[in-house]
Amino acid sequence: MEKSIKNWILETRNSAYCFGINDDGYLINTYWGKRKNKKTDYPLPIHTEGWASFDSPANLLPEEFPVYGGAFHFEPCLKISFADGVRDLNLKFDSESSSTEEIKIILRDIYYPLQIILYYRPHTDYDLIERWVEVINQGKESITIERIFSAQWHFPENQQYYLSHLSGKWNDEFHLTREALTTGVKVLESRRITSSHHHNPWFMIDIGNATETEGDIWFGAFAWSGNWKLAAEVTNFDRTRISMGINDWDFAWRLNGGENFVTPSAFAGYTENGFGQASRALHSFIREQVIPHRNNSHKILYNSWEATLFDVDEKSQARLAEIAASIGVELFVLDDGWFYNRNGDHAGLGDWWPDPRKFPRGLQPLIKKVNQLGMDFGLWIEPEMVNPDSDLYRGHPNWILHFLTRERTLARNQCILNMALPEVQDYLIEKIDRLLKENNIAFIKWDMNRNVSEPGWLNPPGDPKEIWVRYVQGLYRVWGELRHRHSDVIWQSCSGGGGRADLGILHLADQIWVSDNTQALARLQIQHGFSMAYPAITMESWVTDADRGKLPLSYRFHVSMCGSLGIGGNLLEWGEEERNEAAYWISRYKNLRGIIQLGDQYRLGLQAMQYMSRDHQHGVLFVFNVGQPGQATTVKIRLQGLHPEATYEIEGFSEIKSGLDFMSEDIDFSLSPFESTLREIHQKFII
Repeated sequence: MEKSIKNWILETRNSAYCFGINDDGYLINTYWGKRKNKKTDYPLPIHTEGWASFDSPANLLPEEFPVYGGAFHFEPCLKISFADGVRDLNLKFDSESSSTEEIKIILRDIYYPLQIILYYRPHTDYDLIERWVEVINQGKESITIERIFSAQWHFPENQQYYLSHLSGKWNDEFHLTREALTTGVKVLESRRITSSHHHNPWFMIDIGNATETEGDIWFGAFAWSGNWKLAAEVTNFDRTRISMGINDWDFAWRLNGGENFVTPSAFAGYTENGFGQASRALHSFIREQVIPHRNNSHKILYNSWEATLFDVDEKSQARLAEIAASIGVELFVLDDGWFYNRNGDHAGLGDWWPDPRKFPRGLQPLIKKVNQLGMDFGLWIEPEMVNPDSDLYRGHPNWILHFLTRERTLARNQCILNMALPEVQDYLIEKIDRLLKENNIAFIKWDMNRNVSEPGWLNPPGDPKEIWVRYVQGLYRVWGELRHRHSDVIWQSCSGGGGRADLGILHLADQIWVSDNTQALARLQIQHGFSMAYPAITMESWVTDADRGKLPLSYRFHVSMCGSLGIGGNLLEWGEEERNEAAYWISRYKNLRGIIQLGDQYRLGLQAMQYMSRDHQHGVLFVFNVGQPGQATTVKIRLQGLHPEATYEIEGFSEIKSGLDFMSEDIDFSLSPFESTLREIHQKFII
């Protein structure tokens, strides 16, 4: 990082991000793109006179952190109301503080005792810039924050830009959409108290000519597991910017004198090497810097839900565990139905101890059996929820989100606990901590099976609309404390599938349950979209009975082997032939998961996925015929990620070619409809 009095340059391995103060005192973005040879090659802050009387200079400049105030009329990052009714900010540069790790830009209001700190942290090896904001009320009177975004990202002016984003719904997540941005504001958001199935806090921007392997890409993600907002704005002056942060819908935060508020982090980066390289930069960052257990591959699990639903007991689970172990499973997960009074989805949530009728000796005998079979033991919980038919609800009916004069809406027969309440947090920490202390549990599936309603609470410490943030802060406290006390446990984030997949939750959970939809063809699309932002190691993918009898077992395994492999079918009904085939694919996956989970991922269209070890010596290729009407039986793909000057061989092919040749020519795979293949790739030698 380099700075002068008025200019700051943040360089990563291949990119640069620059901003500075112009002669009129505006803090503006000056450059974001490919790294230049010399520091003097970067542009300096520009000046403008504005556009007649209707548009001030602020409306024409790419301000780093525009605020609501003065004659600014586009999307601001910060809006504040003062105690005297003034709703205007006038911030001026005060000072800066830099280290080898980050830059702090300190701004102050010209009248009120209010300090704003803009933080910048480059993640050099990943071509990423991390930004967040701190607001400090240095006065005595309270103020109200009505909007606070973490960053606004600016793109070179006078270009037509295209926005790629992920959308969907329950059971149909992670659809990839790419659309042209036009004058105005395009909003993506969640208002559901989770990051949601419906949009994901991630984006990519290009100028319309980018591919997987070529083209300028600006990309980013927001590390927050609650309500969020992305505003992609094209101004009337041909400037395009994206703002990201906590959603300001129904939000307010009362900041008392002497208090501060710190936003979650927004991350963004640039590459000139297409969508694929942008994804791989995020993948590497998540694997190596975000998830708790970093570069440790994940075990193959079996989840017993489809086999037994709520009808669980020690005997039935032990039998399933025996079959799972016989086909090579390494982690046995007991799903819903194990805890007190849980015989269906109408009762029991909140009472987190083993049901004495189902497990009269507790969970330890089953866990001992599972461990003797050579597997770890995992457990399903849904801590944020409570059924009205539970001891917890009967004892604390006001611990849920609710409004006093409104009926309490049920969804899946359950209410949402107010995670903002310290007493709720303490209760959950105590119950789950005891569960983990008393039992040898290696894996926890943390579920959340509904979205918010009646987001109210009694006697909030500040503005009632703080609930959206305080809820997530409470969630992070509970989960974080449990992770601290039980650091070896692997946690999975599940919210009816992909309803809470984001960089915030991945600081706590190593894996994401991507979708409740386990149909193989649907999963190819879902997994393709998921891969735009998140690495294969975080993508839990099961072989279930959803396509049993419709698609070959090999096809279903190949789809699930593209991520962190799991089995979810009813093994009691699988015949010997199915179990033997499953054992074969599980064995192959064990030999290949280091490449799949820890290597680089290359999308070769919706019908093929390739993984390469980081040294480019070994690879795994999956090719699928998806059976579309009129589709030929030949699937053509072109490899990526090979060393151009090395030679390679592909399993099933006699030819040995250079990496350059393989990446320059189509390879034909003859596959019937709904047929798939797995091929290993091996480097022979460097030319």
